[in-house]
Amino acid sequence: MANIVYIATSLDGYIADENNAVDWLHEVDNPGNSDLGFSEHMARVDALIMGRNTFELVASFAGDWPYSKPVFVLSHSLEQLPADYQDKASLLQGDIKDIVTNLNHAGFKNLYIDGGVTIQNFLKADLIDEMVITTIPVLLGGGIPLFSRLTNKLKFSCVKSELLLNSLVKSTFVRER
Repeated sequence: MANIVYIATSLDGYIADENNAVDWLHEVDNPGNSDLGFSEHMARVDALIMGRNTFELVASFAGDWPYSKPVFVLSHSLEQLPADYQDKASLLQGDIKDIVTNLNHAGFKNLYIDGGVTIQNFLKADLIDEMVITTIPVLLGGGIPLFSRLTNKLKFSCVKSELLLNSLVKSTFVRER
């Protein structure tokens, strides 16, 4: 069982700019339109857990719903998902440790954790086993940070790092326990 983060950040550690926009993620030329390993990552996971803000951002994208795996949306403020998404995602509320335990018991062993606040809360609860972070060579100067203050130090080992498209650095970190 593993809880895995797969995300991109700016050089200064932001996952979205000050307007919650992520268009800067697509500024690197990708002539072969490679998914940069995303499909390989998705093949490893059984389901996604994302926060409300990330769900709303993904729902705002043009085109079809991008996930074929079950999506669980964490929110303290939503009472239900919009009608257009009730067959695409499920709303969950409660303690994240209990949520992960319940999902694991339901057969969802490898979970893709996405969204700034969600990732930060999983890190605070020491529930992240692996992080795959792709660094985009841009300084945003502000926005939504990937990391926040922790009460305890969490140590990770870098097990892989690769240069993609001659400008992105994709690094995989595994939690040392």
